[in-house]
Amino acid sequence: MDQEFLITRQPSRSQEQHDTPQDQLLQQYGGATSSPSDHQRRITLIPLVFLIYFEVAGGPYGAEQAVRAVGPLFTLLGFLVFPFAWGVPESLVTAELASAFPGNGGGVLWADRAFGPLTGSLLGTWKYLSIVVNIAAYPALVADYLGGSVAPAVADPGRARTGTVVGMTLLLSLLNYAGMSVVGWGAVALGVVSLAPFVLMTAMAVPKLRPRRWAEQVEGAKDWRMFFNTLFWNLNYWDSASTMAGEVERPERTFPRALAVAVVLIAVSYLLPLMAATGATDASPDAWENGYLADAAGIIGGPWLKYWTGAGAVISSIGMFEAQMSSGAFQLLGMADLGLLPALFVRRAARTGTPWVAIAASTAVTVAVSFLGFDDVVATANFLYSLGTLLEFAAFLWLRARHPALKRPYRVPLPLPALVAMCAVPSAFLAYVCVVAGSRVLAVAAGLTALGVGWHGVMRVCRAKKLLRFKGAGAADYTEGS
Repeated sequence: MDQEFLITRQPSRSQEQHDTPQDQLLQQYGGATSSPSDHQRRITLIPLVFLIYFEVAGGPYGAEQAVRAVGPLFTLLGFLVFPFAWGVPESLVTAELASAFPGNGGGVLWADRAFGPLTGSLLGTWKYLSIVVNIAAYPALVADYLGGSVAPAVADPGRARTGTVVGMTLLLSLLNYAGMSVVGWGAVALGVVSLAPFVLMTAMAVPKLRPRRWAEQVEGAKDWRMFFNTLFWNLNYWDSASTMAGEVERPERTFPRALAVAVVLIAVSYLLPLMAATGATDASPDAWENGYLADAAGIIGGPWLKYWTGAGAVISSIGMFEAQMSSGAFQLLGMADLGLLPALFVRRAARTGTPWVAIAASTAVTVAVSFLGFDDVVATANFLYSLGTLLEFAAFLWLRARHPALKRPYRVPLPLPALVAMCAVPSAFLAYVCVVAGSRVLAVAAGLTALGVGWHGVMRVCRAKKLLRFKGAGAADYTEGS
């Protein structure tokens, strides 16, 4: 279904009587999306699987801290259970809502439809900031790897590092201008190359596995907070690809299938390399610093595999940058479709169809954020992402309860009480993330939330006074049944 909001006149009474709930809901929100028609949609099943893969994981890089925090056994159990306990509910919610509302914007679109434009704008603020902070980390990570092996001058703060980070950000952003077909198939190529050393490492580790090593314990108390934060950082953002739903070919079929394949791919991409590295090497949990997977690959397969695994971290960072830059840019485009941002953000490149204004804006924000201290900023982004996801679950349940007959090309095959229970498990974890965030994170998040509310107010004033050009109509301009 290619959803277009092109209703520009009030339907007659006879038409209203024959409208389906889906028609009434679409008519309730005027305006038009900038989604391409089906023959123009550029993302097919395999590219979407790898875009989700890079949105969520990008490989087992960064999982080392979990082993250090609680030991191999609980880490393996965590990466076995968490992708399904956390990823499956969020994937099911994403699949249903992305197929019911296959326009760009993702959760912003769903929250706007369920609760109105202020809620949609606020969710957009939370999600966009968390995405941009993540994006800004990847050029810095590439600079760290280059500084450790190729160009030591970029390892320390200074002009060389600044130039590398800014140059890498601009270069990787330019790749997004090539179009979603290029980005999507590029993600496939990057995914295959970055996963290949872990496939080889797992195969070469089989003769060396000693299952008793999986039960090795950490010295002292287990750090459960670090463990759960590591799981969360490695396995969140399942909903991010939904911001590009308007670019997906046959989203009502492609999204559910892609999410199902991605859940299995991501779980396996963590579990098997961790089983190999912990079971085939004698390192204690204390040795599992970030980057130890490359050392383990060297122990198992030799120096060539270590260097390939290290290079895979850079390749993975590039893939995650591309996928999340696309997600953030299309979220801005979707917000402009809803009238929450000026129509300037709807502009696309004539040849590739990419939202070039949104990409340029995201690039500028990413460069600015890349020079901030990341400890509290990343924790704040984690907190804001949690708030946004809780709001998405609320929108999902509200739309099921308020609009049960809404046409859903893919529908989670559960009744409402079971859906509440399904969402309760990840919601409890999100609540935990918020509770343990700390006072400074709460203060920063409160300030950014107030900024988001203020921004929405400024946009309303600009629209009312026609200071800027906006597209479509927000939910505040319509009432139920109008």
